Amino acid sequence: MGLIHRKEADDSVARLPSPQSSGDEKASFGDGHGPNILDSPETGLHRGLRSRQITMIAIGGAIGTGLIIGTGSALAKAGPLSILISYSIVGFIVYMVMCALGEMATYLPIQSGFTGYAARFCDPALGFSLGYTYWFKYIIVTPNQLTAAALVIQYWVPREKVNPGVFIAVFLVAIILFNYLGIRYFGEIEFWLSSVKVLTIVGLLILSVILVLGGGPDHDRKGFRYWKDPGAMKTLYGTGDTGRFLGLWSTFVTATFAYLGTELVGVTVGEAQNPRRVIPRAIKLTFWRIVVFYVLSVLLIGMLVPYNSPRLAFATKKATTGASASPFVVAMIESGISGLPGFLNACILIFVFSAANSDLYIATRTLYGLAKEGNSAKIFARTDSRGVPIYSLGLSAAIACIAFLNVADDSREVFTYFVNLVTIFGLLTWISILVTHIYFVKARQAQGIEKHQLAYTAPFGLPGTYFALGFCIVIAIFKNFDVFIHVPDREGGENFDYVNFITGYLGIPLYLGMIFGYKLLNPKSKGWTPMTADLYSGKAAIDREEEEFLANKAAKQGSGKSGGWFYRHFIAWLL
Repeated sequence: MGLIHRKEADDSVARLPSPQSSGDEKASFGDGHGPNILDSPETGLHRGLRSRQITMIAIGGAIGTGLIIGTGSALAKAGPLSILISYSIVGFIVYMVMCALGEMATYLPIQSGFTGYAARFCDPALGFSLGYTYWFKYIIVTPNQLTAAALVIQYWVPREKVNPGVFIAVFLVAIILFNYLGIRYFGEIEFWLSSVKVLTIVGLLILSVILVLGGGPDHDRKGFRYWKDPGAMKTLYGTGDTGRFLGLWSTFVTATFAYLGTELVGVTVGEAQNPRRVIPRAIKLTFWRIVVFYVLSVLLIGMLVPYNSPRLAFATKKATTGASASPFVVAMIESGISGLPGFLNACILIFVFSAANSDLYIATRTLYGLAKEGNSAKIFARTDSRGVPIYSLGLSAAIACIAFLNVADDSREVFTYFVNLVTIFGLLTWISILVTHIYFVKARQAQGIEKHQLAYTAPFGLPGTYFALGFCIVIAIFKNFDVFIHVPDREGGENFDYVNFITGYLGIPLYLGMIFGYKLLNPKSKGWTPMTADLYSGKAAIDREEEEFLANKAAKQGSGKSGGWFYRHFIAWLL
């Protein structure tokens, strides 16, 4: 399941000698090719995120439109067994990615996150490309969440009555304000929003089990009925086993999109209090979050909603705008519950708003990290007195205005294009993290750092990382296979779906182009070998900071119980 935090490990890590520096923490990475990690008052973040905030954000941040809305398109396309298989496989891959990230983040929790790890342990060019790839992902996913909000609101207010741009503007202003307030307020707001999301999902799962067993108003004990009629797997672009396999493979895009954002922990390390204790705890919970929130959810949805339900917004081309955007809402309606779907849609709206809020945060911190590493304009590394990168926030928020495309185009079409774009950027991010972990493990082995000296190690080691890396590459290459298939009834009568081809694969040449472009512009920059990778710069300062935090915490332990009554009784068990 993963190794838990060990105090002895922290102590041994803190006392590791640094052969690359003689106490001079101002040294750049390695031999000078990397960025300078020394903070200044004008460019420093504040470690204001508490343990409970980071853990709950990590849990709730991964619950968004991919699970709540996107699952409907996968179910309609391939059937219940297909989505159960794809969500389980991708979930395991995500766990491997998180374990790899956790091993690096607990050893060296730097402000630039995993983009900094790529630059220090592997190659500065990879750090450059990964940073911009991740930023591109979140300046796209933020308006995607706003688009999803407009789609959900159409459950009550059709676009013919109120222009979706109105709701997009309201949500955009709100998330900008929450991000501007500072990390303490952002962390607290996101903590309670994520708590609502977690409690809602738990309630949905309980209700779904009741409905499956016939406890709904229709008293219909559905069980696995829909797995027999219309069937467990829907054929796609063919018949028999070939059609079922193509249907299954088509759902990996939606499954990948649903898990995007799980690596949020790697962004928060620079603002986390006591990250070497918090991060292993969050990663340990990742396994259970995947099993309970994702795998169990898609299993129950597949039992409650047939893949040919006309209520699914993505099920048929003739679906009306009044059809439910979420398969959970469809399940309620199918079971005869009339009042709850509206309430559930309101909860989904909170989900989407919370996701948009955290996505803007990630976009801001990623651009900030790029500037800190010297890969973007220095102004984007500037922070105000509360530690907010205001210029990075301003640019990321301005780009989020592309959500207003929803005013002119159909919400479902825009949502599909955004999923395509974001999925490839997310896959490239996971691939980069896994490659970086391989280099990190080889570097620490070459430099004499043993497993028992780490606060956390990936439980499946390098074999797990290689497996996840191979599967991510396969998904990235073949995820949009259907654009090459002749479909007679394809919209517009085109044999080649060029729009989905562009949105599905644009990220790959962009990602590779940035790596090679960096090499051309910086001919002296070379990748690190296991012996030259910088595992020490800045570590002593982080160790001292951790010791001070633990000392202050120990001094305050006699003051009483931590957290309020509601938190201790209903939330703390999740942490």
